[in-house]
Amino acid sequence: MRQATRKAEASATTSQPAGAGRPRHGRKIYTSSLHRAWRVAASIAGLAVLLVLTARPGVPAPSTFSAPAFRVPPISVLHTMGSRFGLTQSNNWSGYGLGSLTTGSTYGQISGTWIVPKAAQKVAGQQESSATWIGIGGGCADSSCAITDETLIQAGTEQDVSASGRASYSSWYELLPLPAVTTSLAVSPGNAMAIDISQSIPEVWTISMKNLSTGQSFSTTLPYPSTMLTAEWIEESPVVISTSGSSGILPIPNLGTVQFGNSRVNSSLPRFQPGQRIELVSASGNVEALPSAPDPNVDAFNDCTYPTASTCPAPPEGTL
Repeated sequence: MRQATRKAEASATTSQPAGAGRPRHGRKIYTSSLHRAWRVAASIAGLAVLLVLTARPGVPAPSTFSAPAFRVPPISVLHTMGSRFGLTQSNNWSGYGLGSLTTGSTYGQISGTWIVPKAAQKVAGQQESSATWIGIGGGCADSSCAITDETLIQAGTEQDVSASGRASYSSWYELLPLPAVTTSLAVSPGNAMAIDISQSIPEVWTISMKNLSTGQSFSTTLPYPSTMLTAEWIEESPVVISTSGSSGILPIPNLGTVQFGNSRVNSSLPRFQPGQRIELVSASGNVEALPSAPDPNVDAFNDCTYPTASTCPAPPEGTL
């Protein structure tokens, strides 16, 4: 397998955890007793890439990574939807997802605000990673997940913990199957982030990121042929690939409760419904991140990592 080629990258805000480069953010991997593999040939902005990845749900991350590690998109996805109390279950996503075949519309704009969570090491000596993001594509277009969107444009923040317990934070964007790009926008735990992804003209997208706590911002406009079938607000445990060829999902650190708010899609309220929730489960079936019911304005929710109860409390209206 060839190493993916990184596009020009802005200066990183913090160093990455030792032993691995940037974890790969990407499509959801669903858990079920039935699986279906998808192979996709992707061609974006003149770069033709054919990548086949065996991404088994529930596979633990490799214990060590050769440096530098590289990431490729999980293009060959094993998925079908598993249900628990009306929630979709995933091995790497938690949050809310909308599908065009359920809502009756495609998605040319998405935005959201969240508080950058503080990452604490869950297990001593363990490298852990998380990504908080919004995006268009990569999810389930219908309620049964029979159809998925194989494109994905996304932007967010990353909260990592090295094996020694050192936390690092950064902001990034990604257009699958190209590698993620770290931006120059510095972020710290407790900062309020506002991100918008909009299609300005067909197949041209603007990604706007603002740190509301510092007043600093970042923006870029890029070509991307999205199919616009799904929209998501996600807390993720990223999939990683090492240069030695081993792959898996890095454990998510303890982030406490992650607050999402001011969500919009196609410049309107998303009108979140409890059935659109996605919970993150481990290979053994333990819940590692659980989204709450939506707030009264149906545009905000909390995402509780390593919840101690069967539910995550919903935020009051106007939290963010």
